[in-house]
Amino acid sequence: MALNKQKRKEIVSLQSTHTIDELAVKYKVSKKEIEAIINSKIEAKKPENSPYWFYIILILIPFIFFFLLEVGLRLFNYGDSYEQWVNATPTKLMLNNEVARRYFYTTKSVPYSVQNTFDAEKKTNSFRVFVMGESSAAGYPFSPNGSFSRYVQKRLEVLYPDKTIEVVNISLTAISSYTLRDLFPGVIEQNPDLVLIYTGHNEYYGALGVGSLESLGQFRFFVNLLLSLNEYRTTQLLRGFLVSVTSLFTSSTDTGETGTLMSRMAKEQLIQYNSDVFNAGLNQFEANMRDILTMAKEANVPVILGTLTSNLKDQAPFNPEKINENKSAADIFNEATKSLTEGKPSEAKTLFILAKERDALRFRASEKINEIIKNFGNEFNIPIADVDSAFNVHSPLQITGDNLMVDHLHPTLDGYWLMGKVFFETMQKNNKIPSGNSLEIPNETQESRAIENFYFSKLDSTISKYRIIILKNDWPFSRRKDNATMLKLFNAKTEIDSIALFVIDSKYSWEEAHRKAASYYLTQNDFDSYLYEMNVLIDQYPFITEYYNSMAEELLVRKRYDEVYTLLKKRIKIDSDAFSTKWLGIIELSRNNNSEAIKYLKQSTSFSNKDAQVYFNLTGAYVNSSDYNSALVSIEKCLQIDNKFPGAVELYNQLRAAIKQ
Repeated sequence: MALNKQKRKEIVSLQSTHTIDELAVKYKVSKKEIEAIINSKIEAKKPENSPYWFYIILILIPFIFFFLLEVGLRLFNYGDSYEQWVNATPTKLMLNNEVARRYFYTTKSVPYSVQNTFDAEKKTNSFRVFVMGESSAAGYPFSPNGSFSRYVQKRLEVLYPDKTIEVVNISLTAISSYTLRDLFPGVIEQNPDLVLIYTGHNEYYGALGVGSLESLGQFRFFVNLLLSLNEYRTTQLLRGFLVSVTSLFTSSTDTGETGTLMSRMAKEQLIQYNSDVFNAGLNQFEANMRDILTMAKEANVPVILGTLTSNLKDQAPFNPEKINENKSAADIFNEATKSLTEGKPSEAKTLFILAKERDALRFRASEKINEIIKNFGNEFNIPIADVDSAFNVHSPLQITGDNLMVDHLHPTLDGYWLMGKVFFETMQKNNKIPSGNSLEIPNETQESRAIENFYFSKLDSTISKYRIIILKNDWPFSRRKDNATMLKLFNAKTEIDSIALFVIDSKYSWEEAHRKAASYYLTQNDFDSYLYEMNVLIDQYPFITEYYNSMAEELLVRKRYDEVYTLLKKRIKIDSDAFSTKWLGIIELSRNNNSEAIKYLKQSTSFSNKDAQVYFNLTGAYVNSSDYNSALVSIEKCLQIDNKFPGAVELYNQLRAAIKQ
């Protein structure tokens, strides 16, 4: 019996409460018919198979969304470019001053490097060294021209005067090994001959460190992934959103940026020795540095790591841990000091190290960081510059203290020279120096010449002194916030003191301050100090040719021609112009080097053909070379520019007469 549509629906609705046998009896049909009715309804409910392109579109939708979002953000100029290298000049590159924004999310004023430059196109005769690290590698508080890298550069320049020496320090204050790992591929792209690394003090409180205000957590894969996406504006949008959300839960009194950067970054977070956070910092350092050294090995880029040093003898623990029920790290430090007075330096050193290790405010790297560094030397077969041992050896009773440290871990200027010496001698010992012959100069002479060429002025000393005052009067050295006392400590008595204060107050840049100081010395007729300030500027920014020209003009007024010559010879290695070639030509003419004089003076006319003095001197050089026809052409051009130029008419008549004969 055929079942109508209504009964078929009833069968389907009753299938969940009745068996097939019961339904067959109820509707007086066979079990096969019941099964057929139920199966036909099940098949009817199945959706049709979607075409494959439907699934492709579903997968592509989020990618298309983020692509369009990225394009839109760029079209509306949202965010910034965090590219690693930027042009300082059309032919010179430097580390982007804004690159630290990759690592600092909530900090408004981010650190930047000492602004060393290098050729965009590496010269065949160049030796290129990159220096990476934190504030100690950057030379704080003597930045930009007091770092150990400057010493290395000067030693190389003394030994290899015919090579282009490029020592490029890209160290940044208050960063951790995450920054070095992120920047290292870009360093490899610039074909370095060597990379020097001094890092490890900031694994807890540096940017992205495990105890830092600027943290993305302890999941290293996630942190490095996010860093790799920093160039995308979508990532910056997400970062901005997260910062905005975080600020809603931050007290408005905490947002002011006062004190040193590291004091703000640490946020008074205490980290106990051998705690989970302590070990996370060690693991973070070891893993990031292993990535760096692996990249270097694969790219065949030589690396030298430096052991870390700090102030042991004269820096008590900032926040002493309890060693046991009866002793704290402060007690251990006092015992160490007592051992020194009792003539037990070896015992004292052991205790000083223990006191430092049990300082819960971890600004100074643990000895375990140095163990990791030394183990890397064996694992990757790379040289280790043992800075820590050298500092102890060069300290009274072989314990590093205020003799080589301005604070807890930043060296004095002598300390930075020693650090540079240790790195340089490690380079020599391991044949990590330029290939080819060097000048045969004794080590002591090399060192003295390097220090002679190490420009560091009274202004630099004053700026450094003020930076130390700020550091020592901020947390954790001091918990007082007494601005009146701070102003008395600055005690500005001279114009140079005042200029230095403008640098500290961010009203002058370092470069502007030195220009101001040079101008001041000129007004005081202190010409030697003026020259020194200008040499400081040229040493830091050798590509700014205006410095050479303005300095040469002042030397010319004083008829110091030999110094002008030396200066302009350096200048034309960077770029020639009408002024520099003119005066090189005139000085060569005065020395009876006629062919050189003609070469330079003709170059000057190629830049400008409106200087009568150039043509007059060129005429003299041709006359001395017995090339009277060229001399006549030159003097005629001189008179065309200025028919009253002194001596030109007389010389013209003499040449005419000589040619007629």
